[in-house]
Amino acid sequence: MRCPFCRADNDRVIDSRASQDSFSIRRRRECLGCKRRYTTYERVEELDIKIVKKDNVREPFHPEKIKRGLSLACWKRPISEAQIEAIVAAVESEIYSQYEGEVESRMIGEMVMQHLHAIDQVAYVRFASVYREFKDVRDFVDELQPMLKKYAPSVPKPSS
Repeated sequence: MRCPFCRADNDRVIDSRASQDSFSIRRRRECLGCKRRYTTYERVEELDIKIVKKDNVREPFHPEKIKRGLSLACWKRPISEAQIEAIVAAVESEIYSQYEGEVESRMIGEMVMQHLHAIDQVAYVRFASVYREFKDVRDFVDELQPMLKKYAPSVPKPSS
């Protein structure tokens, strides 16, 4: 591993531990040349999953894109970075366990929405509005109807 500061190829590992997502190992290293410390991550080389977009274009799977979308949907919501990371890790795990080779972007969006719905309904609707390409207010209302029915207080019928 080359030192990012002095470019020397001589270091030692000070500490190793599993990262939060359990998919990688975090290593603290010390350069034996300049004595500075830095962090590296070691990951298992996963299968090469391709995402099939709506227009049938295929591109490599990048979990960072999920995180970016979630971060936008969760902006100014009471959702921690750890919760966002947990959703990304869960979706990534589902993808690698359920699919080989290719997965439709639609499936990934549904997985993300399923996890997000359990955490924060406002962030869920924000994500859905971009993912499902809402065109007008009717699309929002249609998405909210099932939630409103589920959480609407039951109003007793007036007695006659």
